[in-house]
Amino acid sequence: MITVYGMPSCPDCAAVEEQIRGREDFRMVDIGAHVVHLKAFLHLRDTCPEFDEARRMGYAGIPCFVLEDGSVTLDPKDVGLE
Repeated sequence: MITVYGMPSCPDCAAVEEQIRGREDFRMVDIGAHVVHLKAFLHLRDTCPEFDEARRMGYAGIPCFVLEDGSVTLDPKDVGLE
């Protein structure tokens, strides 16, 4: 299962959530719903080199996709989405 970290107020996240609704191979995690979700996302953002450009540009880095093997991508195309 692919975990997607995002927030409903983010337009890109909302577009992804629309595409994965009803799919069992994805799970959406709203990082604003509970501090435990925010902490998990911030750990990824602070430790994964995939976020280097997002941090440099001042972006939040969402939506973020964590694949089953633990790899991380910020590109929806990498997980078969638009």
